[in-house]
Amino acid sequence: MSYADAAAKGPKQSPEDARAPPVGGVYHDESESTASLIDVDGPHVQTVESGFLENDVQTTTQAERIERESEEKEKEKRETEEKKKRAKTQKVKSSGICENSSNPVFIANAAIATVVGAGLGFGAYKQHARGNLSWEMVGLSAGAVGIFGAVDYFVSKWFLQNKFPPK
Repeated sequence: MSYADAAAKGPKQSPEDARAPPVGGVYHDESESTASLIDVDGPHVQTVESGFLENDVQTTTQAERIERESEEKEKEKRETEEKKKRAKTQKVKSSGICENSSNPVFIANAAIATVVGAGLGFGAYKQHARGNLSWEMVGLSAGAVGIFGAVDYFVSKWFLQNKFPPK
C-alpha cells in the first residue's frame, strides 16, 4: 500500500489545515561585524622576501602560465614546419606530371582516358534514352574498364621502363 492510498483512507483536512504556515520575515542583525572573523595570527599568513616585486615570476600561477605559453609556441612552431614539409612534398608530387608532360606514354594515357570516358558516357546516355540501360550493362562496362585499365597499366609500365624512362 502506498502512502497516497493510506492518506486517502484517513480523515479529510480542513482548508485551514491544508494551507502552509506563513513565512516569517528576514532577520537582520547589524551588531556583528565580519571584520572580527579574520585571524591574522594564523599560519595561513605568509611573509615574502623584500625583493619580491623585482622577480620576473612572482607566483606559481605565473610560472605555470609561462610554461603553457612556451609549450603552445613550440607546438605552433612544429605545426608550421610540418605544413612547410607537406607543401614541399605536394610541390614535388605535382612537378612529376609537369616534368614528364613531353613523355609520349603520359600523353597517350591521358588521350585514351579521355576518349574512353567520353565514349562510355555517350554510350550510356544513348542506352538510357532508348530505355535499354540496365545494371547488368553498367556492371559489364565497369568490368571492361577495369580490365582495360589493368592492361594499360602493365603496357605503360613496360614502355616507361624500356622505351621512355621518366626524367
